[in-house]
Amino acid sequence: MINNVKSRLILQKIFSFIYSERKLNIMRFNKKLQKIINITIDNFKKCCKKYKIGERTGKGKEYNLYDILIFEGEYLNGIKNGNGKEFYYNGKLKYEGEYLNGKKWNGKEYNRLNEIIYEIKDGKGKVKEYFNDESLIFSGEYLNGERNGQGKEMYTNDKIKFEGEYLNGKRNGKGKEYNYKGKLIFEGEYSYGWRKKGIVYHQGQKEFEGDFYYNKKWNGKRYDSNGNIYEIKNGTGKIREYDNDNEELIFEGEYLYGKRHGKGKEYYYNVMVFSGNYLDGKRNGEGEEYDYNGKYIFKGEYLNDVKWNGTWYYFYGNQIVEFKDGKGYIKKFWNNQTIEFEGEYLNGLKNGKGKEFNSDGNLMFEGLYSNGKRNGEGIEYHYNGNKMFVGEYKSDKKWNGKGFDIDGILIYELNNGKGNIREYNCVGNVMFEGEYLKGERYGKGKEYNLFTKLEYEGDYIHGKRNGLGKEYDIQGNLVFEGEYIDGKMNP
Repeated sequence: MINNVKSRLILQKIFSFIYSERKLNIMRFNKKLQKIINITIDNFKKCCKKYKIGERTGKGKEYNLYDILIFEGEYLNGIKNGNGKEFYYNGKLKYEGEYLNGKKWNGKEYNRLNEIIYEIKDGKGKVKEYFNDESLIFSGEYLNGERNGQGKEMYTNDKIKFEGEYLNGKRNGKGKEYNYKGKLIFEGEYSYGWRKKGIVYHQGQKEFEGDFYYNKKWNGKRYDSNGNIYEIKNGTGKIREYDNDNEELIFEGEYLYGKRHGKGKEYYYNVMVFSGNYLDGKRNGEGEEYDYNGKYIFKGEYLNDVKWNGTWYYFYGNQIVEFKDGKGYIKKFWNNQTIEFEGEYLNGLKNGKGKEFNSDGNLMFEGLYSNGKRNGEGIEYHYNGNKMFVGEYKSDKKWNGKGFDIDGILIYELNNGKGNIREYNCVGNVMFEGEYLKGERYGKGKEYNLFTKLEYEGDYIHGKRNGLGKEYDIQGNLVFEGEYIDGKMNP
């Protein structure tokens, strides 16, 4: 049972990341990205946060991660406006026509056999929307370039996610929701995208019936598996929360005005991981936290979700340290039980000496903290163990010190946050090189994409693109040259 839970936890972490970063879900097949896929998912997610492109104006082209053209046409302030074409991964035409404020306005959509599947005129018609050109995610009526009337939303496994009425792009009126497995979880009325009134189902049985307030169960009756009925009034009463897709309990306890308040318990894959008190939606007061084997992680007092007074425990219930007034020496662990952080805490935040590790167990940083941020002397490491930066930090920014490349060669020095610097992604490739002032990008600089190709070169102010610059697509073609203001193109 326990091994099964652990396996499910690891798989859930991996696949939830892949689902949330859906645009990258085919990367594993690309030889160019094997090096990236081989690193830990946690580091890769941090790396991808830097992979963004500024707003475009004028004619341009978009490519997917396989360097395949997926759109060419006109932009205005970063949004598709004017004539344009979309393409499938095999290069065949998908849509051709006119856009208005990013919405398809006048044009035709084609299937992979080059057959017309719908036409839209003045933003009106029956439309199909796809994810990654493969999976249907919506089919239904459009008006003014957005969902209006009857329609269906789909999961990427072709199961229905929602079916019902829309108004101005949002669920509005009668509708039904289903989980990823295709089971009905709600039917009733919606208003401006929120549940308004209806019935919630759990494993095919009625779990709640009544009114909602911003999707929260507000006034009505809750039913348990034994046939007991509990009244809920103004978001107050005994509530159960479920994971819709897995249909498993994640919380049971007392609510006040739609928030956890009073005694309650939290679960993960039907294993209790916390039992204690809540105040205004957060853990407050006495509580006990457990690992997935049912052993103590922490026992004591919480303050606004922070462990405040009590005892921390390591795996198998061994005592680590006493915590008092949010102060102590603690250890945090990744789900695979490798250490994530160890060091001193004060007021529930990192304060004093500490070390950070990635989920492979490699040391990534060691140094001083203040109020949860790197402050003072510290050393940052490349993934291969060589030093990346040695010196002083100020509010998480490199301030005074020396920077080294992945082979340990000195490449820059910083003085009071000023100098010529290089930033690296999680696999050791340069993602920025240029001038720093007060610990952030300021002056001339260059950005590189995940394939180490030049993405932008130009001016920066306060960490953002400001001034004259050039932007390139993934194939190295110039797509914009001109002025940027606060990170955005100025046509």
